Amino acid sequence: MKLWKSGWEESRQRYLDWWSGKGLVISMWEHLRKEGPAHEEVPAPPPPADISQFWFDPEWRAAYLHHQLSVSSFKADILPVANTHLGPGSLAACLGARLEGREDTIWIREDAEPGEVISWTEENPWWKLHLDLLKACRRLSEDRYFVGCPDLVEGLDTLAALKGTDRVLMEMITDPELLERQLQQVNDIWYRAFSRIYDIIRVGDEMAFCYFSLWAPGKVSKLQSDISLMISPEDFRRFVQPYIREQAAKLDYSLYHLDGVGALRHLDAILEIEALKAVQWTPGVGEPQGGDPRWYALYRKILESGKSVMPCWVEPGELKPLLDHVGAEGVHVLMHFKSEKEIEETVKIAASYRK
Repeated sequence: MKLWKSGWEESRQRYLDWWSGKGLVISMWEHLRKEGPAHEEVPAPPPPADISQFWFDPEWRAAYLHHQLSVSSFKADILPVANTHLGPGSLAACLGARLEGREDTIWIREDAEPGEVISWTEENPWWKLHLDLLKACRRLSEDRYFVGCPDLVEGLDTLAALKGTDRVLMEMITDPELLERQLQQVNDIWYRAFSRIYDIIRVGDEMAFCYFSLWAPGKVSKLQSDISLMISPEDFRRFVQPYIREQAAKLDYSLYHLDGVGALRHLDAILEIEALKAVQWTPGVGEPQGGDPRWYALYRKILESGKSVMPCWVEPGELKPLLDHVGAEGVHVLMHFKSEKEIEETVKIAASYRK
């Protein structure tokens, strides 16, 4: 590969070590502008005509991402990844919901009546948009950066996006067998869609995932159930755990996105999923973020279970105490960098913990 990133072989090994519960990765989720000249002179596309073009014109967005990456910093273990996401949970749009572009994100609008059988047709316009965007990005990348897998999402979260959260929660009580059938239908469709995407974006066997700076030499995905904030541990084990377990078993590498303090009651069930490699922690709105000392015990518990861990939105000044209390083996820290100077200072701290 001819990546727009120096030191890729060292970072690559760090990612491999992290998946195996060893070593330390220092990265960030998004990109910041690099100092000095661009990696390559890439003209910016003309401004978008409207918000719809910004999100839903695949050729324009591919050109925009291509330009943005050409002037982005990839110091430390930051990955050069084109962020092709079409909203958090875009699989729901491919199954009948619709996408609505906003200034800073894309909303998923539920289908009025999806029916008992959750079905997928490749003629769905939102699915075609996924493919067109990924192919446009892949053409431009020429292996100078990875084209990330969009955030499809799965399970109860996808059903909630299709049918509405209240309805899904009620069906846990009134028609749990229907819900289980639909969860299996979503799982089957998810894997087919994911595999199609993998074949487009992979470089050899390697791929990257848009969210949380994920890379692996095989099929890798973030898995989640944000709706689990609203359900009991018993319902989690019935309506979430089996389907996450099935997904993780089909993937080569997987990370669970644990979101919100209310979801912590499901941690034991998550850690029971044998094939799951790692757990990422998002404290939620109004909570101290990932570098706060109150989460140290959580990180140690995840590591002691044999999973790797990913603290997020860690400030540079929080890194050293975090590593002092948690250790530097099997830890992938997503930092909140504001400048390349902060990245360079953090790299020096990380070097002192690496054996």
